[in-house]
Amino acid sequence: MTSQLETAQHPERLRRVAIDPVSRVEGHGKVTILLDEQNKVHQVRLHIVEFRGFEKFIQGRPYWEVPVMVQRLCGICPVSHHLAASKAMDIIVGVKKLTPTAEKLRRLMHYGQMLQSHALHFFHLSSPDLLFGFDSDVTRRNIVGVAMAHPEIAKQGVLLRKFGQEVIRITSGKRIHGTSAVPGGMNKSLTIAERDELLKNIYQIVAWSRDAVHLIKKVHIQDPGLYNSFGTFRSNYMSIVGHNGDLDFYHGKLRARDDNGKIIFDNVDYQHYDRYLEEEVKSWTYMKFPFITSLGKDKGWYKVGPLARVQNCNQISTPFAEHERKEFVDYAGGAPMHAPLAYHWTRMIEMLHAAEEIKNLLHDDDLLGNNLMAVPGERQREGVGVIEAPRGTLFHHYRVDENDMVTMANLIVSTTNNNQAMNEAVRNVAQRYLHGREVTEGLLNHVEVAIRAFDPCLSCATHALGKMPLEVELVDVEGQQVHALSRS
Repeated sequence: MTSQLETAQHPERLRRVAIDPVSRVEGHGKVTILLDEQNKVHQVRLHIVEFRGFEKFIQGRPYWEVPVMVQRLCGICPVSHHLAASKAMDIIVGVKKLTPTAEKLRRLMHYGQMLQSHALHFFHLSSPDLLFGFDSDVTRRNIVGVAMAHPEIAKQGVLLRKFGQEVIRITSGKRIHGTSAVPGGMNKSLTIAERDELLKNIYQIVAWSRDAVHLIKKVHIQDPGLYNSFGTFRSNYMSIVGHNGDLDFYHGKLRARDDNGKIIFDNVDYQHYDRYLEEEVKSWTYMKFPFITSLGKDKGWYKVGPLARVQNCNQISTPFAEHERKEFVDYAGGAPMHAPLAYHWTRMIEMLHAAEEIKNLLHDDDLLGNNLMAVPGERQREGVGVIEAPRGTLFHHYRVDENDMVTMANLIVSTTNNNQAMNEAVRNVAQRYLHGREVTEGLLNHVEVAIRAFDPCLSCATHALGKMPLEVELVDVEGQQVHALSRS
């Protein structure tokens, strides 16, 4: 039998298995697994193989263009980038507080984003695994299979996402890549007719969101042995929390806890995030690895997103979601839940909270006001905007020169914050389910299930430091290489 030492000395003896691309996620990524002759796992890595250069080509553009430009990072969560950039530019133009109407319109837009994105991920991308099983027939394990076997669940998923998209359209001007949030406020008001259009369906949306929580709770509790242990690892976690520690997607202070729930830092003004967080670069992926500076890169990585937010907050301000949060906390025995599959449960609690907040905002008279722009104050050269995107905490950091041109942009997106956590989950699942076994499509899907739990947006998360590696090959008509050039 080949020893691990012999294998390390002779890596050519390892067999490489690739999942390329990872399916049912936003963006393109792959997983590579190195196996020996006995199919024992030696290495597992999640690679992000697409490149986005937004941090570079934003430089040299006028600051007011940025909130519209950065949305092109993604077609799934453009609102989050739109609002994070707008919040940073609020600082640049000297606006410390928006008008009540502008802030509530932005919040309504963002809750619509949370609703549509969570519905998309849960029903369209993840429910086939949860309803049919991780190694079920691949021809059935998709949204069409869900629609055939569970038509009412599929219908609710489609209509929940549609409603969220309508909220975005009405508040931002378009369902994708809207233009309404501008430095200092909003450029589009809400009419009574638009408000009433959303009010017609909101109570049904809240009811369906409650059904979705009950669905995932039932699935989770029916098989706790699987759902509580699948890909599980312990880690720190981080999010912003609002006033009094409430769950808040739009604004708040940074809070981080360790794997036991003990506070690492709290009440941190995110304008100073770079005093608390750093990013590590690795050669085999375009995605960086953030960590908490005080703990170092080996112990300082963390989770973000629904599982972190629901456990990091003190309470949720809406009654149905707060009831479900308490049930989740009780189920975990009061200790932090670290199971990746619990992301689905907390994601549906957040979707319910978003639906309830939309209902509350639609009954708020401020929403129909026309005072959309705050009075600018003293111009600043630097601004940071942070928001809780569907996938987790999103940082937009900009510097602007005296000519109003952006000179520096740093984006730490939600999926980047979860990078190490996803790699840990993938490694854990591969070691448990693939180690020493014959590799099948169903077993490989277990690895993908671990990735999907985090709802990664891989296209948002990709960056490069310095020059982008490039290889060019010139081949003849028979496919033989004639010449090759490379840049590392």
